[in-house]
Amino acid sequence: MALSKLERRIRIKHRIRKIVFGTATQPRLSVFRSNKEIYAQLVDDNAGTTLVSVSSRDKEIEATGSKTEVAKSVGKSIAEKAIKSGVETVSFDRNGFLYHGRVKALADAAREAGLKF
Repeated sequence: MALSKLERRIRIKHRIRKIVFGTATQPRLSVFRSNKEIYAQLVDDNAGTTLVSVSSRDKEIEATGSKTEVAKSVGKSIAEKAIKSGVETVSFDRNGFLYHGRVKALADAAREAGLKF
């Protein structure tokens, strides 16, 4: 029997998480995408804490335009907050989503704003 979309994403997520790990000096940039919103957070897996988080639901993110444009502004905002907190390099965790569309737009905007993957 074929896997559902969610089961497939979770299987891919576990495969990725075996490799990608975040520390205090190089946290993991985790991206979650729902149908309406997009969320990004920097996670220190050693301590099990979230260092910085940004979502498209935040008030400082302008929610006008397409979902891809909103993802770009979330990527830019997470990069600015990360650099302000002293983080320059991150490990990118696409969380089982394809590196395409909104996930790619967020990653490209974060790179342009100064984060190194």
